[in-house]
Amino acid sequence: MAKFNLINTRIGGLCVVEVSSSQDSRGFFIETWNKHEFEKLGLNVDFVQDNHSRSKKGVLRGLHFQAPNSQAKLVRCANGAVFDVAVDLRRNSKTFCQWYGLILSDEDKKMFFIPGNFAHGFLALTDNVDFVYKTSEYYHPECERGIIWNDPGLNIAWPLNQFGIDKAEVSDKDAKLPKLKDYLRNADLNNRG
Repeated sequence: MAKFNLINTRIGGLCVVEVSSSQDSRGFFIETWNKHEFEKLGLNVDFVQDNHSRSKKGVLRGLHFQAPNSQAKLVRCANGAVFDVAVDLRRNSKTFCQWYGLILSDEDKKMFFIPGNFAHGFLALTDNVDFVYKTSEYYHPECERGIIWNDPGLNIAWPLNQFGIDKAEVSDKDAKLPKLKDYLRNADLNNRG
């Protein structure tokens, strides 16, 4: 297997990246980013910032994005497991306002590439989740935007019950995020990547 294998999703530009792993009795080794190899896959992105969060089971972070100064992201779960979701906010896209979700875990070592102009969030499915990601744009607090995680218009199938989670734990800030339709009414969303 090549170092990285790209799996396209039903939403254009959004893809899963399988990672080749060397494993023996001592543990494992994986390469998580290689600009040259990613360019071969058609992912020509200059990442400028790395982020790392730790969450307990049931924590839900998101759905976040920046507008303007949108960020492409390469995300992975370094410890534990998450249900990771991206929502297409590209106005000219055939999949505008559609979402895609998948489980990422330290066991499968898959990564998720999310282009700019997508909202992103995840639900921690295990305790001590370490979630790490690269971004193509620096964090700009004044550009921070979001959509409420349980927006009925999106109808995201968060797997709470499947993982024994009674209630998602969200921050006060995330609990006050608008529904997508309300955000779009007054949107400053743009298509700059």
